[in-house]
Amino acid sequence: MSTPVKAPAGQQPADSAGRRAIWLSIAALAMTFMLPLAGLVMALFALVAGIRALPLLKAEGRPTGVAAGGITISSVALVVSAMAAAMQLYLMDEYTAYQECLKGAGTVSSQGECFIQFRDAAQRKLPADVLDMLGTMQP
Repeated sequence: MSTPVKAPAGQQPADSAGRRAIWLSIAALAMTFMLPLAGLVMALFALVAGIRALPLLKAEGRPTGVAAGGITISSVALVVSAMAAAMQLYLMDEYTAYQECLKGAGTVSSQGECFIQFRDAAQRKLPADVLDMLGTMQP
């Protein structure tokens, strides 16, 4: 009777390392649009997983496309989440004022006025036409 061969403790087989990298990077990209700071952390984990998977895959002679895709997607997620988190931190005071305004707004028209105040405050703080480039969707 033979026992299956297992990887040593702390090491994972190369195939699962590549899949882990791509799944973490996809999760990081999705998380970036919901919670940018959490997406930033997840993207860092995905990037490290992809970089660690490359030598494992090369050592076993397997294709490295999945790990390279994970590195690429996690790099994009890292950049996007860093930019979104920086924008949130930069506009923190304006967004806090917007949230306070919404607490007192009892009607849809007063909520619209809160958004207009937020948009005007953000336009004063940001360079010209940034909000036009990002779109003027309500937060």
